[in-house]
Amino acid sequence: MNTEQKMQKAIENLESRLVTIRAGRANPAMLSKIMVSYYGTPTPIQSVANITVPDAKQLMIKPFDRSSLKDIEKAINEANLGIAPVNNGEVIILPMPELTEDRRREYVKQAKALCEDAKVALRNIRQDANNEIKKMELPEDEEKLELEDVQELIQKYNKIVDEKGKEKEAELMSI
Repeated sequence: MNTEQKMQKAIENLESRLVTIRAGRANPAMLSKIMVSYYGTPTPIQSVANITVPDAKQLMIKPFDRSSLKDIEKAINEANLGIAPVNNGEVIILPMPELTEDRRREYVKQAKALCEDAKVALRNIRQDANNEIKKMELPEDEEKLELEDVQELIQKYNKIVDEKGKEKEAELMSI
């Protein structure tokens, strides 16, 4: 896998992680990291239930097996989403509370931390690429050109990370 493909994967990873930070609207992706203890085995919530969005302010989780309702509810509580699940015996409803200013700022901090993690990943990819170039024993001018190409790549992808972070911050801070 070449350097640019690795950097693209880092951006895709950032995007998938940013989606899990909620912005006041119901989004099934916010539950993507939740693991439910299903007969003693940690299982992704999407594998044990249908997740639907009946309206912009709530999620509805309908388990395939009604006996797993309690386990799903417990997993949601343990995920610390800041949402109190409502179990009516058939489905679990997650009402999205309005975000307070403090909560919005907390989410912005989370988004910035994810962006910083992505930049660290990009720097590691750059370091690996630079080491590979130096191992090739190219003539000095070619080596310098290759290193400059890698530097241009990281600058390009750092800008993308910054843009994604700004987009998410704007989304979170808009009421």
